[in-house]
Amino acid sequence: MEKLHIYDSLSSKLKPFVSIEKGKVGMYVCGPTVYNDVHLGNVRTFLSFDVIFRYLKYLGYKVRYVRNITDVGHLIDDIDEGEDKIAVKAKAENIEPMEVVQRYSIGFHDVMRAFNALPPSIEPTATGHLIEQIEIIKKLLISGWAYESNGSVYFDIFNYNKNNSYGELSGRDINDMLHGSRDLSGQSDKKSPLDFALWKKASSGHIMRWPSPWSNGFPGWHLECSAMSSKYLGDSFDIHGGGMDLKFPHHECEIAQNIGSSGKKGANNWIHTNMLTLNGKRMSKSTENTLLPRELLSGDSEHLTRPYTANTARFFIHQAHYRSILDFSDDALQSADKGYKRLISSRNLLEKRTKNGAKKGSFDVVKWHKSCESAMNNDFNSPQLIANLFEAAKVIQNDSKDSGILGQDGAILLAEKMDLWMHDILGLTNENVGDSNNYKTALKAAMEIVFETRKNAREKKDWTKSDSIREKLLDAGITIKDGADGSDFSIS
Repeated sequence: MEKLHIYDSLSSKLKPFVSIEKGKVGMYVCGPTVYNDVHLGNVRTFLSFDVIFRYLKYLGYKVRYVRNITDVGHLIDDIDEGEDKIAVKAKAENIEPMEVVQRYSIGFHDVMRAFNALPPSIEPTATGHLIEQIEIIKKLLISGWAYESNGSVYFDIFNYNKNNSYGELSGRDINDMLHGSRDLSGQSDKKSPLDFALWKKASSGHIMRWPSPWSNGFPGWHLECSAMSSKYLGDSFDIHGGGMDLKFPHHECEIAQNIGSSGKKGANNWIHTNMLTLNGKRMSKSTENTLLPRELLSGDSEHLTRPYTANTARFFIHQAHYRSILDFSDDALQSADKGYKRLISSRNLLEKRTKNGAKKGSFDVVKWHKSCESAMNNDFNSPQLIANLFEAAKVIQNDSKDSGILGQDGAILLAEKMDLWMHDILGLTNENVGDSNNYKTALKAAMEIVFETRKNAREKKDWTKSDSIREKLLDAGITIKDGADGSDFSIS
C-alpha cells in the first residue's frame, strides 16, 4: 500500500505521515462553541475529520481523537474585549449560562448522530480544565512570555517574537499586523494591541467567573485547546485540526502558548478545512447567511425547494476535497441526491446477482480497491474516492447485462469493498436497507431535530411553518404522526 500523505498547513507542504508512536495517532480537533446551533459550515469541518478518523482507523492505527467543547471564554468578535458569547445568550434568554451550554451541546450531539459521525475518544470542556489552564499561565509568567495587568494576564507577543515567528501558520507579518491594529493608548491593559488574553478579570456584571491567583475572571479562548491537547495527547502529538477560519488568531495563539509553556509547537501536522459557502457567499452566523441542519432536514428554508437527508448532504460535502471551498445550493443538493442514490442503487444490484455465470470475471476488483486506497492516501482525497465508486457503479450496471464482467467472486468482493468505502470510510448509510442500525440511528436523530423545529413553531402558534414542514416531508415520502406522547413518523 502507498504511504499516507497529509498536507500540513504549518509547512504548507504535502508530506508523508509518520506517527510519533508507531501504531498510534493522537488527533485534536477544535469543537463547537456552544452558544448557538451549529450550521452546515461547521458540520462540514466535523464530517471531514470524521472521515479522517475513520480512515486512520482503517489503516490500523489506534486513534485517540480529542474534540473539545468550548463552554467559556469565547468573546464577541473573537477579541479580548466584550462579553462571552455564552453569557450574552444567557442574558438574552434570562437563563443560566450552563443552561445555554447544555441545550446547544445536546443539539450538537444530535446533529452529529443524524449525520452518522463517530463520537470522539474524549470530549473535554473548557470549564472542566480551568486548573490546567491556570498552570499554563503560571509557566508563561515565569518564562517572561506573559504579564499581569490589573488582574488580567496577557501573552507578550513581542517578547515571544524575539526568538520565534508569530504569524508563521497564517502567513502574517507581525509588522503588518501591528500597522493594521488600532491604537490602544490609555484604553487597554495590554502592552501591545497584538497581545492576547490568557486570563481576563471579570467585570462586575460578568456572569461567568472563577477564582485565580490574579483575579476572579475567566480564561482566554485560545488557552483551553493548549491545555486540553497537552493533557490528553502530550506536548507533541500527531494532528491538530479545525476550520480554516481558526488559523488566525486561534491556532496561531495556540502555537505561541505551546512553545512558551513546553518548548514544543504541539502538533506535527496542522490540518484545516476550507469554508462552505451558501449560494456563493460565505456561510456565517454573523452575516445570517446560514443553513442549519434542521432546516436542511425539514426543507424549511428559503434556500431549499424540499427536504434533504443527512446522507445526501454528507455525500455532497465529501464530493469536494476538504481543503477546497464548497458552495451549497439547492441545485447542487439535487445533483448530489441523484448521485448518492445511483451509488446505492448500483450497490444493491449486487444483492440480486444469481449464482449462474462464470466464477471469475474480467474486472480487477483488487486493483480498483487499491486505487481507492491511493486516493485516500493522497491527503484524504474523497472526491477521487467517490469518482472511483462511480466507476464501480458503471461496472455493476454493465455486469447486469454481462455477468462475465464481474463473475461471482468479483461481485462478492466488490460488494464487500463498496460497503467498506461507502459506509465505513465515507460514513454513508444505505437508506434502502431498513434494518441497518446506522441508518435507524441517524434517521431517528434527524427526525428528532425536525420534531423540535415543529414543536417550537407550534408553541409560537406559527401554524403555517408547522404545516409547511409536514407537507414538505410528505412530498419526500415521510409522514408525521402527532400524538399525546409526542410525534412519530413513517416512510412510504
